[in-house]
Amino acid sequence: MGGWLREAAGGLPRQFWFLWTGTLINRLGAFAVVYLAIYLTQGLQFSQFEAGLVLGAYGVGGGIGTMTGGVLTDRWGRRPTMLTAQFGTAALMLALGFAEGFWQLLIGAWLLGVFAEGVRPAFQAMMVDVVPDKDRLRAYSLNYWAVNLGFAGAAIVAGFAAQVDYLLLFVVDAGTTFVTAMISLIFLAETRPVRVAARRAGGGPGLVTVFRDRVFLMFLGLNFVVVLVIMQHMSTLPIAMSADGLSTSTFGWVIAANGLLIVAGQLFVPKLIDGHNRSRVLAVATVVMGVGFGLTAFADSAAFYAVTVVIWTLGEMLQSPSNSALVAELSPSLLRGRYQGVSSLSWSAGSALAPVVGGFVQQHAGSTVLWLSCAVIGVLVAAGQIASGPTRERRAAELRVSEHRLANPSPAATEIPHAEDVAPPAPVRVAAND
Repeated sequence: MGGWLREAAGGLPRQFWFLWTGTLINRLGAFAVVYLAIYLTQGLQFSQFEAGLVLGAYGVGGGIGTMTGGVLTDRWGRRPTMLTAQFGTAALMLALGFAEGFWQLLIGAWLLGVFAEGVRPAFQAMMVDVVPDKDRLRAYSLNYWAVNLGFAGAAIVAGFAAQVDYLLLFVVDAGTTFVTAMISLIFLAETRPVRVAARRAGGGPGLVTVFRDRVFLMFLGLNFVVVLVIMQHMSTLPIAMSADGLSTSTFGWVIAANGLLIVAGQLFVPKLIDGHNRSRVLAVATVVMGVGFGLTAFADSAAFYAVTVVIWTLGEMLQSPSNSALVAELSPSLLRGRYQGVSSLSWSAGSALAPVVGGFVQQHAGSTVLWLSCAVIGVLVAAGQIASGPTRERRAAELRVSEHRLANPSPAATEIPHAEDVAPPAPVRVAAND
């Protein structure tokens, strides 16, 4: 066990562990937004439509926040962007808890989304900056484990807090966010790559460079479709279970298998997939997730539903760290925040669209068609991962060469790289398995 722990967590940079600790503390209190719909409809007696508008405002703000945070991460720096977003989130969370009017809550939720989601690109970029290539898969697995461990603890704390007073949800959430911000303020150092000279006439790389990177966008497109499948567990799965006569409490413990399995087994994943082709790992993960959701079409008892959750969770455990590590490798250092911001935006968009698409299919075609469609999508995305894998690996290899040149410039270098120097890099003949 000692040897396994050293392999799973040993040798990672000190700054990574400060990021990891902040993630765990923040997630332990991250439940106000989850309970926001219940608070609005039961605590403040808002209509479902009004509650939906407030939640939608948070989602719109989140989309703006990820893009703005990505640009600021590259222009302003990782640390100042994180600190601004974290302290702003803590203040807005507390203000939202005291707000009562519809417009106060609508504007407050929008601003909260901007700041709360704006921290993601800076956090991800800093993690990529401090963790070497060879350790990123382990680092992302550890961070994913902390997210789920914190969320599991938050579910317990939130239950007690909501019974006492809904305001306590916002106070605790704001408090844990403030503690995370203080960790960032005291222990984290700036990691943004140094720009070696003044900008050339015509400007340096910008956000448009990300949207010209077809290899990266193709990868995000595949991930977007996967998100549409994964997020069905938050929208259409409870509806399907209710149709089979199962209670909401039963759904609670069935879905809890997801978090428990991740907490129990996520740290074993890096060792399991180490040395395997990443595209094949992603393909296998997608097929497993598709099978898990597809079997839901035949589930009619709590035990059967729990088995399906266990199956697609195994696929999720393989997919998440591999996906994050590959996004990091496809992100040029000078545009790392922007790439992470666009990646976060694709996830947010998929999460917002998933209940709409799933609900439409479930209502008009039935649950069986919905779940079998998830299985088919899993197979198709897996084929896409296999087909596009060699191109992605070549791009990652080319980018490593480009980054090496940036890190070791010639003595005569006096200008910062232009957009074409960082992404996408010039084609270089490198073997796919290099």
